[in-house]
Amino acid sequence: MPVSVLTSKWQTTIPKDVRNHLGLKPNDKIFYVIDGERVVLKPLKGNILDLRGSVATKEKPIDFKKLRNTTREKVARRIVEEAQ
Repeated sequence: MPVSVLTSKWQTTIPKDVRNHLGLKPNDKIFYVIDGERVVLKPLKGNILDLRGSVATKEKPIDFKKLRNTTREKVARRIVEEAQ
């Protein structure tokens, strides 16, 4: 069973066997899932879009493409107005 030591700065090294099993590389991110007296380490792979739908909300989701296009149009109008 892999074991690591907690330093005085609250840091630890993930044992090589665990890093290899999870496929971790330098600068990878991991997150901790607390389950009672147990904590599970999971690699955080992918990007923010991979997390969509993982949090329930009562609000209507934002259409980022529409928001981006609206912002571009407003910026373009402002540039044209300032140039006149």
